[in-house]
Amino acid sequence: MALVAQGAEGRIFETTFLGRPCLKKERFKKAYRHPVLDHKLTAKRLNQESRMLCRCRALGIRTPTVYYVDTKNSCIYMEYLKQATLLKHFIDTNLANGNRTAVADICFDVGYTIALLHNGDIVHGDLTTSNLLVMKRNDKQECVLIDLGLSSSSALLEDKGVDLYVLEKAFLSTHPNTQDLFNKILAGYCTMARDSTAVTRRLDEIRLRGRKRSMVG
Repeated sequence: MALVAQGAEGRIFETTFLGRPCLKKERFKKAYRHPVLDHKLTAKRLNQESRMLCRCRALGIRTPTVYYVDTKNSCIYMEYLKQATLLKHFIDTNLANGNRTAVADICFDVGYTIALLHNGDIVHGDLTTSNLLVMKRNDKQECVLIDLGLSSSSALLEDKGVDLYVLEKAFLSTHPNTQDLFNKILAGYCTMARDSTAVTRRLDEIRLRGRKRSMVG
């Protein structure tokens, strides 16, 4: 197995499953927790993520296909989208090359994809440009949703607004001077989201609360 990436919660390896190339997402054991409790909590998180990935596909959202969930060893085997690239890298590369139109187009698709997610009453919980992929299909770049380990079911406007707020903060801090591109995400969202007016109004309220906290310190 070859290590592809490592984060705070686990590691991702390139491997095979039944002769098919795949990724193995392995969660770390938490040494500070009782082993039995840690195993139960990790198994719950694994099952939650795999269910959310399957729900997303049912909603028409492009995500990696889940092949197998190994709760005993705390890992998920899933489709390896080798031709995909992180949205962060896609944005950085195209902006550096002066291709802002390509970035604007994919940002619109990102918003459209998040709208599909929220229409299914799912919130991602950790939307950043490092948790989204870009993949070419039928001569068009499309958004692929990954890393749903913190996702949950919610119909609350607050939770959907927070999802967008987290993405906005991450987007503008990772890619400075791109408010116009984040606005493209919102435009794509409003095209498809069932409660777009109410959610974006709640986003404005959350922004205001965030600014007040920053002023108070």
